Amino acid sequence: MNEILRRAFAEAGVTEQEVAARLGVDTKTVRRWLGGRRPYLRNRSELADLLGIDQAKIWRTEAPAPPSPQHSGAEIEASYAHRWAVPRNVWQWLFSQAEQEIGILVYSGLFLAEDIGILRILAEKAHAGVPVRILLGDPSSPHVAERGADEGVDGAMAAKIRNSIVLYQPLREIDGVEIRLHGTVLYASIYRGDGELLVNPHIYGVTASNAPVLHLRSHRHDDITSAYLGSFESVWSEAHALGEFR
Repeated sequence: MNEILRRAFAEAGVTEQEVAARLGVDTKTVRRWLGGRRPYLRNRSELADLLGIDQAKIWRTEAPAPPSPQHSGAEIEASYAHRWAVPRNVWQWLFSQAEQEIGILVYSGLFLAEDIGILRILAEKAHAGVPVRILLGDPSSPHVAERGADEGVDGAMAAKIRNSIVLYQPLREIDGVEIRLHGTVLYASIYRGDGELLVNPHIYGVTASNAPVLHLRSHRHDDITSAYLGSFESVWSEAHALGEFR
């Protein structure tokens, strides 16, 4: 399976059928490409142009050199100047491709909680047996108040968290979904679909939606992605169950 090609489809916002029509091939052919088969040279060039990506990144012609001792095993698949610039279908892809675990670590994550399509994906994945863990900031935490002040929204941060809790209510009724509240100083929001991460670093004086996002893909146990996953687990272990929300 060519995961890089699948991500390129998601980021370009195109379907198998649309690509087949543009390139004049059968949809089954496009599906085989996504499954790992390499297209003919002409089709490779046209497909790369259509997706706006260097074809060498999709189909490597030679094995990459082994990383140096200083080189991280994690690969930065993409970067976005702002969270709002991440295409919606990238968020959908991140969660829909997960087969082992979905994790969300935020203060409020209201933009996801308000997205009915994303909530539907999370519900479908939980019903399919994929654990979904969501960490929200504790509205009463002094660190939440401090982050609200840093972003210039003050008490609105706690209000956004409370809104998210209400919107996540349908998910709380599904086996396999667990929501906890944390009171930590959060240096980055983390969104996980198996070994794929979207990381939104927090910047003083900048709202999370205006801060950059990195798309990381894990390659080994001691890479950059693992550091963020370890941070997620640390916060999870100290967080408390949501319980009855009032």
